[in-house]
Amino acid sequence: MGTRKKVHAFVRVKPTDDFAHEMIRYGDDKRSIDIHLKKDIRRGVVNNQQIDWSFKLDGVLHDASQDLVYETVAKDVVSQALNGYNGTIMCYGQTGAGKTYTMTGATENYKHRGILPRALQQVFRMIEERPTHAITVRVSYLEIYNESLFDLLSTLPYVGPSVTPMTIVENPQGVFIKGLSVHLTSQEEDAFSLLFEGETNRIIASHTMNKNSSRSHCIFTIYLEAHSRTLSEEKYITSKINLVDLAGSERLGKSGSEGRVLKEATYINKSLSFLEQAIIALGDQKRDHIPFRQCKLTHALKDSLGGNCNMVLVTNIYGEAAQLEETLSSLRFASRMKLVTTEPAINEKYDAERMVKNLEKELALLKQELAIHDSLTNRTFVTYEAMDEIQIAEINSQVRRYLEGTLDEIDIINLRQIKEVFNQFRVVLSQQEQEVESTLRRKYTLIDRNDFAAISAVQKAGLVDVDGHLVGEPEGQNFGLGVAPFSTKPGKKAKSKKTFKEPLSSLARKEGASSPVNGKDLDYVSTSKTQLVPSSKDGDVKDMLSRDRETSSIEPLPSDFPKEELRPIRPDTPPSKPVAFEEFKNERGSEINRIFKENKSILNERRKRASETTQRINAIKREIDVTKEALDFQKSLREKQGEYENKGLMIIDEEEFLLILKLKDLKKQYRSEYQDLRDLRAEIQYCQHLVDQCRHRLLMEFDIWYNESFVIPEDMQMALKPGGSIRPGMVPVNRIVSLGEDDQDKFSQLQQRVLPEGPDSISFYNAKVKTEQKHNYLKTMMGLQQAHRK
Repeated sequence: MGTRKKVHAFVRVKPTDDFAHEMIRYGDDKRSIDIHLKKDIRRGVVNNQQIDWSFKLDGVLHDASQDLVYETVAKDVVSQALNGYNGTIMCYGQTGAGKTYTMTGATENYKHRGILPRALQQVFRMIEERPTHAITVRVSYLEIYNESLFDLLSTLPYVGPSVTPMTIVENPQGVFIKGLSVHLTSQEEDAFSLLFEGETNRIIASHTMNKNSSRSHCIFTIYLEAHSRTLSEEKYITSKINLVDLAGSERLGKSGSEGRVLKEATYINKSLSFLEQAIIALGDQKRDHIPFRQCKLTHALKDSLGGNCNMVLVTNIYGEAAQLEETLSSLRFASRMKLVTTEPAINEKYDAERMVKNLEKELALLKQELAIHDSLTNRTFVTYEAMDEIQIAEINSQVRRYLEGTLDEIDIINLRQIKEVFNQFRVVLSQQEQEVESTLRRKYTLIDRNDFAAISAVQKAGLVDVDGHLVGEPEGQNFGLGVAPFSTKPGKKAKSKKTFKEPLSSLARKEGASSPVNGKDLDYVSTSKTQLVPSSKDGDVKDMLSRDRETSSIEPLPSDFPKEELRPIRPDTPPSKPVAFEEFKNERGSEINRIFKENKSILNERRKRASETTQRINAIKREIDVTKEALDFQKSLREKQGEYENKGLMIIDEEEFLLILKLKDLKKQYRSEYQDLRDLRAEIQYCQHLVDQCRHRLLMEFDIWYNESFVIPEDMQMALKPGGSIRPGMVPVNRIVSLGEDDQDKFSQLQQRVLPEGPDSISFYNAKVKTEQKHNYLKTMMGLQQAHRK
């Protein structure tokens, strides 16, 4: 970790013609500010009112330009961010004191741009100066309005509004906002476009102290990730810069807020009060608990406040005598912030893909060294590569010959071969067990002694007596082994066959086939089962694949469908979309709606099965825990009574042995059920994809149908048909919508030819013009839609 350092706090005074020179004085070093108040003579002769305050800060910015403010406050924080250090710059102060101007600036004038656009410019300039590193830049824009989180970039067409509300999530890497969109930017102009897009979505309001007052806290975050182009190290660095524009604190008596603005002011003052409480707690070294979770603002800034971060505070104040009380409050906040310490450190991470490549190179070098060592010791026949199928088959043959007695010993070459020999022993043993079991199944009906349902079914069928012996088996002589077919049993009626068929069918349905039935005798059982209950996995997967093909193969309906000679009379006012949607599902969208319902029913069935499987897994897990506790108790009891050994082997009692066997069986069941659950989850994910695809297609077709039926004028529909008056690249004169684009193009060309601020402002103005064009287009389209509705 890095060394602890204090937060830097600066004060910026808003220029005014009515500056209180007698009450506000600056120190000669421009690092202190003194406040002097006149005594209130109305309090009498004994007056202990404090009239003088002095605040020590890192700098006082009075009549400072935007260039000077950035150089003093933000330049070092941004430059260190490219070295792997997180940074936070926060603007705090009274409403109307110039926080937004300091952070964002005037977007109409390049010279008056604020800290945020200058930081973006510095990031891309420094990236150009570092050709040895591949640096990616991502940005996000968060708004906290009335204790709710909003994404200011959700209006972009490829983002869209979030279905679920955003939440603040903590993990070992820090705090992040779940649901907040993060956008990759490769050029400076793209970053400015995202900034201007977010600025147009901010919530502002007007009151007596500020015509354009920000009614929310906004956090613009720049995420940086740097990989070395020259070194093959798997290590890389990440960092982020939080640029925080806080809403201003208000005195309701001065601002005159009412209604919605009053509610917003209440939330703003409340969150700023919680922020100050968190700052006071951070400045107190004796405090263990910091109340970060009291509000969304402090929770979102938990990493920045006293964490792994270089933090700078800019306090904006008025220089007028009328606002002196709020100025004192803001300066107290700044002095408390200076007591807070942070511990910035470089954020280093490891690239898994590059780490694998480096390990593969190291492995190849080690193999070469082993080959050299083996050649020096005359062991050239030893290989360290993975065994192929031919070598494994040869080892399997050696193991079988060794077990049969035709091979005396197996030659050992290396450790890999030893492991494969033991593995082949296991394979041979498993194959022999399966052969024995299949031989028994062909001859006999095997019933588990602990399967009481199977025993009861066989007793009802008359095959086993009450004592568990086969019918017709003389005592001491194994007579009557096996199960005779029903056709050879005298005196059995059809009713007895039916009673035997039902329990055996239930047994055959059991998972694991604990009591399998002879296939020849019960062909009709398996046949009926196949007809009633198809294979759960294969059949369902085929079902889903066929539905997927059916959904994807739906031809898009033409815009003039259905073709009728007599068009239905269009109503004067279009129906509401819910009513029209029901009509669409019954007529033109009936086929898509049917597929959607069927896919949804399959999805619900899979979810139900997954829920049941989860319940069984939980029950098995509880039984495993109980068995483990009983086994531990038996072990502790054995240790207390004394352990017995015979030829180096531990001797345990029967109860403990049965518990060990039971635990083994439970774990096997648990693994089997868990595998089934994983398969079901994969099917659920696939079904959900089909349902979403059908839903999207249904809504898209509905929009086309609704526009054709009720929105697009009939004359326009006739013109859009083949052979109509509209050809590609042609629009009727009476439909032309003028957006003033030609004038804007000329203006942008003029900006590129003569830019008074220099060529660095081209990206800034291009992004500004594109954002304005987009919003002008959206406003025009909304106006046309409203005019058409009227």
